[in-house]
Amino acid sequence: MVRDKDIVAIFHSVHRVMKAEKVLKLAGADFLLIPAPRQLASDCGLAIRYMRQARERIETLLDSEGLQPAELYLREGKGYTRLWP
Repeated sequence: MVRDKDIVAIFHSVHRVMKAEKVLKLAGADFLLIPAPRQLASDCGLAIRYMRQARERIETLLDSEGLQPAELYLREGKGYTRLWP
């Protein structure tokens, strides 16, 4: 489900992740709403996955709506590297 070098954005409420999904869909962004990977803690159980090449656009769209993710991770091999905070 999460490919190597994809970014996973974790939100800590269902409301925020669903609002982020709506913003990204309306903008035509390339992303996918996924179940949060088990290795990553998420109170709401959902996350947004996107390719590294789309990072600037997606994060700009989310920032413009005040929807910064609580955490960002990069998939590397079988694990995840925290990108933010």
